[in-house]
Amino acid sequence: MSRLRRRGGTFRGLDTVVLGTIGKKTGEQRFVPVASFPSDGGGWIVVASANGAPRNPAWYYNIAAHPGSVLVQLAGKETPVDAEELHGAERAAAWERVIATAPWFRDYAKATDREIPVIRLTAKPAP
Repeated sequence: MSRLRRRGGTFRGLDTVVLGTIGKKTGEQRFVPVASFPSDGGGWIVVASANGAPRNPAWYYNIAAHPGSVLVQLAGKETPVDAEELHGAERAAAWERVIATAPWFRDYAKATDREIPVIRLTAKPAP
């Protein structure tokens, strides 16, 4: 994570960011590296796949509990973001871009009964 925070980077060939959230149960700040994909109009798309596990990853529940307190750390910058779960046609279009870049995400979707959440992260305007 420290390398990603300082310089940016990839994991398994995918762009990766450090996602900062506030813990749903603890209220403490949590950080986790996640694969990211470009979002239309800037920002990032992240996918709560948990490698096809039956439950969403903890960071997904943290975002749901504290949507206004999400950060992206990348290449020496910390960016407060708005997090929005995509639905319908927007989700479908973003999902197609994800699996075009990382086809194994399709396997994650087949491995679970849940619909894998797709989240758009957009930089908040500077105050």
